[in-house]
Amino acid sequence: MTEIRMWENIPGPTNGVQPALEYYAPTAPAKDAAVVILPGGAYTHLAPHEGKGYAEYLAAAGYHAFVCEYRVEMKQLFPWPLVDARRAIRLVRHGAAEYGIDPHKIAVMGSSAGGHLAATVSAWTREIPEETHDAVDAEECTPDATISCYGVVAEPFEEWADAWLTNSLLGGTKEHWDIASPDKNVTDKTPPAFLWHTSEDPVVNVIHTYRYAAALRQHGIPHEVHVFPKGSHGLGLATGNPSVGQWGGLLLNWLELTFG
Repeated sequence: MTEIRMWENIPGPTNGVQPALEYYAPTAPAKDAAVVILPGGAYTHLAPHEGKGYAEYLAAAGYHAFVCEYRVEMKQLFPWPLVDARRAIRLVRHGAAEYGIDPHKIAVMGSSAGGHLAATVSAWTREIPEETHDAVDAEECTPDATISCYGVVAEPFEEWADAWLTNSLLGGTKEHWDIASPDKNVTDKTPPAFLWHTSEDPVVNVIHTYRYAAALRQHGIPHEVHVFPKGSHGLGLATGNPSVGQWGGLLLNWLELTFG
């Protein structure tokens, strides 16, 4: 793993922990596609099995994998996770030739809160004044494909999710609520998506995945959805679960079809 510096001068507060991008080079014959991974963790922490675990899996399949250690657990958190995610995509696109990556074959992947961030960076494309606007920020920040694993990606939110997004991401106000629900920002230009969930997820209701898929369908965006009948929240690769564990192979098939 190689750590990549995301900025010379990081914009905004960091709470003592600076955002970083970790590169996992392909350990199988390299493909010309990359996946930027946004770990879950409720915007309070970052779960390693949904970061490093995914990166090692994808690298073993030949993909260039980048884990974005975005900002979490700050009183005034927004818009910094979104700024970090957009910067990560732009950095990979900016250095694509160096890695042998096609700049039009960059996917973003996230689980739970990371799934929310992945869908947000895919669907919400307006300018963020807090961004630095340097040479890297001149790159397109929208990914070419979206992977959401049991993500909080659609309204209406349960009471707990509404409060969680308001307090953990938006600083306790509804000022930026228009960004909080990715399904409301889907357009005809939103990238294709791979979505998976379990129908009995006790934390994030599977209805989020259905609603995001419905928004994609409404706009004619290609998508693949897998809902498994059994399984808790936060399973990651679900190693040892013969049912849910299928999703990793299904994802590789989808990536191959999507990127060639």
